[in-house]
Amino acid sequence: MSEHLIAHLASIKGIDPHYTDAWGHQTQASPATVARILAAMGANTAPEQLTAEINSAKKANWLAGLAPVILAYDGAGVTLELKLPVERAAQTLRYEIKTESGQTFKGRFIPADGKLLATEQFGGQALHAYSIVLNLDLELGYHDLKLFAPRARKAFASSRLIVAPRTCYTPAAIAEGKRIWGVSVQLYGVRSQANWGIGDFTDLKQLLGQIKAQGGDFVGLNPIHSLYPLMPNSASPYSPSSRQWLNVIYIDVAAVPEFNASAAAQALFSSVAFQEKLSHARAVDEVDYTLVHELKLSALKLAYNDFKQVSNKRMRAFNQFVTEKGDALMQQAVFDALHEAQLKQDPNAWGWPAWPPALQDYHSPEVTQWHQAHQDEVLFWAYLQWLADEQLAQADQHAKALGMEIGIYRDLAVGVASGGSEIWANKNDYCTQATVGAPPDVLGPLGQNWGLPPLHPSRLAENQFAAYIKLLRANMQACGALRIDHVMALLRLWWVPAGESAANGVYVYYPVEIMLAILALESQRHRCLVIGEDLGTVPDGMDALLKNAGVYSYRVFCFETAADGGYISPAHYPEQAMATVTTHDMPTLKGYWHCDDLTLGKTLGLYPTQELVEQLTAERHQSKQLMLDSLFGHQSLPDHISACVDYVGMDRDLSFGIQQHAAHAKSLLLSLQLEDFLEMEKPVNIPGTSDEYPNWRRKLVCDLDDIFSQSHIQQLCNNISEARSRAAE
Repeated sequence: MSEHLIAHLASIKGIDPHYTDAWGHQTQASPATVARILAAMGANTAPEQLTAEINSAKKANWLAGLAPVILAYDGAGVTLELKLPVERAAQTLRYEIKTESGQTFKGRFIPADGKLLATEQFGGQALHAYSIVLNLDLELGYHDLKLFAPRARKAFASSRLIVAPRTCYTPAAIAEGKRIWGVSVQLYGVRSQANWGIGDFTDLKQLLGQIKAQGGDFVGLNPIHSLYPLMPNSASPYSPSSRQWLNVIYIDVAAVPEFNASAAAQALFSSVAFQEKLSHARAVDEVDYTLVHELKLSALKLAYNDFKQVSNKRMRAFNQFVTEKGDALMQQAVFDALHEAQLKQDPNAWGWPAWPPALQDYHSPEVTQWHQAHQDEVLFWAYLQWLADEQLAQADQHAKALGMEIGIYRDLAVGVASGGSEIWANKNDYCTQATVGAPPDVLGPLGQNWGLPPLHPSRLAENQFAAYIKLLRANMQACGALRIDHVMALLRLWWVPAGESAANGVYVYYPVEIMLAILALESQRHRCLVIGEDLGTVPDGMDALLKNAGVYSYRVFCFETAADGGYISPAHYPEQAMATVTTHDMPTLKGYWHCDDLTLGKTLGLYPTQELVEQLTAERHQSKQLMLDSLFGHQSLPDHISACVDYVGMDRDLSFGIQQHAAHAKSLLLSLQLEDFLEMEKPVNIPGTSDEYPNWRRKLVCDLDDIFSQSHIQQLCNNISEARSRAAE
């Protein structure tokens, strides 16, 4: 009986225990797993409480009158689903809509004139649900709707009314068929003679100019979200402390006016010890995050000490930034300052769960008191966010001045780390007793647990999607496109109970239509194209939803196979897509061809059996042969390369041939990895590992100043540009 009740409550909460796995098998999560996910959502799953939980959820839905958010599309009128006592059904009710721009719309309707959708009984009271159509033509935006009974002053129901466009934004030239290309890069891995051992926003500005000069129209970045400045080795850009703020390690200290004006900072910089450390940071092949943070923070703290003593135009600009960003900025700045203080007392204070209980919530009186007593330390971290925001904006302005169709292309991680600032300050938005990931599939037979607590679906709706809207607005700043990592999360996420393996999870569904509509609205407002990373297990119908919403698909050459296993023609790639050859979660092109990922995976224990390794190796061998067949069929390779995979190693002609082949894709967007231009072997990241492999540290093998001075790379870029032009014909 309790299993039946658990299944009933799960359906109300958006949990579906059934799914089709990567091998096409129908799979069902255990009732115990479902119960743990319900408990993570805050439900009481004790057998004697299940009926009460179900009734409470149904009652709350019916007594609310209106849903927290009502969606309408531009020019399509407004349809309400109204629930009310049956005795009110024949009354003439009033509505009032206040728009974002300050307009007010008023009118009347009789619920019973609408379509009856359902009936329900609670405590002897009969309730009806009606569909009501209001013939209104409202502007795009977020508006407030209230309903009033006859002669009543106080509204009996209210909702946020979102009027959205049907599709996301696409720049005019691309919408008219221009095929563009660019490169993607891990910004931290960029080498230059000027940076401090890690790529920075000035390097980004320079790279944008270089790509534009070669015929490209964008530079794609790894997520540049805020991480843990006081724990620099927590370097994964996909496990951020906050997705609303920037990673301050990307600040180019040498470009900060206060650093150049500070005698103390300049003395530090000129010292022999500092210069020796700086030389080492630049020379090593993997980013030395601890050293880079030490260098940058020591110099920036001295610059800030001088900065705060003066009153000038920049100080006024900083104060304005603090005022405009408000409490959201303080959440991040207080967290970083408090984290620094806690680590000085206890080196194991890795995040807020390891802090004293009184400090484990931003909204606690003790945190407020600490903030008031340490305002200067807090403002220093706010200052760093201002510098990062300023330098990223300058890079974006440079791209626009160059006339790039997209310019900066940012990446939005699927979640935030459990111990970071975003959850510390917004615990009610998240389910901290669960994490998200992916079920077992061919590339990850053990499944993936990303360690990121999910947004609570019910509270997301109850709070009128405020957290989601803030997230999009923060990440659509200073860019022309936004890639949404694991875009299927707009429909469903694989939730794993705390402490469980990724295989013991279940899918939880989100209100995808509303989330896509908000995405379209923010995309249009920010003039930001949207790319959805739709790899892995894609649920039926999700591809159509994304396409209709104007979200660009993400097509990886190595995965684009036909039913017979062969590789599809570039001419058959969808237009509304970004084509690429590999991704940050894959080996480089050279590594893929030499099966380095399989060798590493075996060494690191990612594959449970030797038989699986042998199977994957055989499948890779067959895939490479089919890849060669396709490349030769399209005359994409020179004749001196053998048509038999047994005799073909990865060299420059093959590597560049594959990239030029991909450039013929019909897709409107093409992104190529800068490390494949440089024929690099080591991967940037091995999914499913943490300490086993130095993820998110590997630098490029060539300085930024030298990459595009090489004639073979110039020729590659020319060939790519020519292929993109021909793809548009």
